Amino acid sequence: MTQKKLSIILVFTLWAGLFSCTEKQNTASELQGFYHAKLDIGENHVPFFLRVKENAGGWAAEIINGKEALDYDEVYVKGDSIKIIMGIFDAEIRAKVDKNGQLQGEFLKNNVAGYSIPFLATPGSTQRFATTKDPAYDFTGKWKTVFTHEDGNVYDAIGIFEQDGNQISGTFLTKLGDYRFLDGNVGGDTFYLSAFDGSHVYYFEGSLDERGDLIGKFRSGPRYMESFTASRDEEFELPDAYSFNYLKPEFETFNFTFPDVDGKMVSLDDESFKDKVVLVQLFGTWCPNCMDETKFLAEWYKKNKERGIEIVALAFESRADFDYASTRVKKAKDRMGADYTFLIAGESNKEKASEALPALNQVIAFPTLIYLDKQGQVRKIHTGFNGPGTGLYYQDWVEAHEQLVNELLQE
Repeated sequence: MTQKKLSIILVFTLWAGLFSCTEKQNTASELQGFYHAKLDIGENHVPFFLRVKENAGGWAAEIINGKEALDYDEVYVKGDSIKIIMGIFDAEIRAKVDKNGQLQGEFLKNNVAGYSIPFLATPGSTQRFATTKDPAYDFTGKWKTVFTHEDGNVYDAIGIFEQDGNQISGTFLTKLGDYRFLDGNVGGDTFYLSAFDGSHVYYFEGSLDERGDLIGKFRSGPRYMESFTASRDEEFELPDAYSFNYLKPEFETFNFTFPDVDGKMVSLDDESFKDKVVLVQLFGTWCPNCMDETKFLAEWYKKNKERGIEIVALAFESRADFDYASTRVKKAKDRMGADYTFLIAGESNKEKASEALPALNQVIAFPTLIYLDKQGQVRKIHTGFNGPGTGLYYQDWVEAHEQLVNELLQE
């Protein structure tokens, strides 16, 4: 080969390499921005807003549901591909930029075999649901709601909504917890609400019937479906959250021994809990309501621990594997700044959790918060959790929690 031909080949190769690098850099920079994203659960799509941004040290993302913005800092970009780790949850979004500048891929739950939902994010749009009709009704207010599962199981709930034009937000409260921050739109006499928090994929649709009541459907992910009916009722309330759990008559005390995240066995009989008010939290890193409760308790504990208070979280995880569970719990603990004690208690199965805590009548919900006085006696048990998405209900719980703990400290 002549020197001239060799030089031409080298120059061409150099230019090709530069073009390739430039193309990848441009693709990565184009990932930044605000997206209207949706998860395809079959008959319906679950929309949410996604923001991708490049930071000095890498990439970050934000998922927006109404008044809530969830931040994710484990975001990895390579060429035209992006992977977003969903915070404390063992789940992720994987996507690539297509020829139209959209992000196309899937949402995966790594702890659920075969769980994959198609994902698509389009730059720009700021309306969650693309309704074509002007709103013909204002759903603002409180609704007594009855959900019915396909298997016939029925449960009560409260729907609370705020509407401004064709924008609607709110949530549903049940005796076990709430459906967190729902956001959506109204078209005609129908509302559409959705939420995606990195774990749960929620879709609600409700329409007025001829009597002025609601009929609708609720979908959670690609498989779970319920119908619901609702009527306006400002006076309706759910049963007292302190009335569901109690110690069995044959047990005078509540105790347990489980390993902490490093494998050290911990019991309520340990000296560190003696003569203190102790809160025992039934918890799971897969549980968004537990995330809400833990965020509150983490900050509250920092402000109150010197008063003679301890919190012990009993983690019931999706796999019966200590190393897996410990890794998930350590990550959740660190990310939420919860510096109280976390123990690995078992699997995220209510029957097995009930077996692990035989003094309780049963484990009904995650989370559940058990209040023990300075003598180690169970004084109250709060089942479920209504988080900040419930507005006044959340504020009322915070006040009741503060009052109860103050009373126990003064005894």
